[in-house]
Amino acid sequence: MDEGPNADQEGKTFEVVEHNGATLAMILRAGFRASGIQFFTPNEFSQQLAYMNRARGYSIPPHVHNPVPRNVLYTNEVLLIKSGRVRVDFFDDHREYLHSRIVSAGDVLLLVGGGHGFFMLEDSEMIEIKQGPYAGDNDKTRFDGVSPERLVFEGGHDAVE
Repeated sequence: MDEGPNADQEGKTFEVVEHNGATLAMILRAGFRASGIQFFTPNEFSQQLAYMNRARGYSIPPHVHNPVPRNVLYTNEVLLIKSGRVRVDFFDDHREYLHSRIVSAGDVLLLVGGGHGFFMLEDSEMIEIKQGPYAGDNDKTRFDGVSPERLVFEGGHDAVE
């Protein structure tokens, strides 16, 4: 985790959310800063998350992407929080509630494992990027969420509603 002068209120600008050694999500906070390019995801992820910071005049040469066969079994989602604040509830593969995090305007959330649900703490806009096309009812299994009295936040934060 990156901690430094550009950290958010919890002291983290990048966080890996894990359970039993498996990655559930990655959160890149709006305050993250680094120079050059930084890749956060391992090669085995079907969705890649990277950050680029380039100086004026830097050029990325024009290019096309070559066809490269990839085997995608599970949908990964990237959410860009455009405005507002959103509570993200994380669940394991057995639909058991684990804990929650708050994401805010400018944060990027990569969801890669387990289950998840969302509660809008403020009027919120999100941009979703994922593998397509959307498969309707075949794309996901819905289940009951967590009751407010069971909410758990990292570091003992009180529930925010």
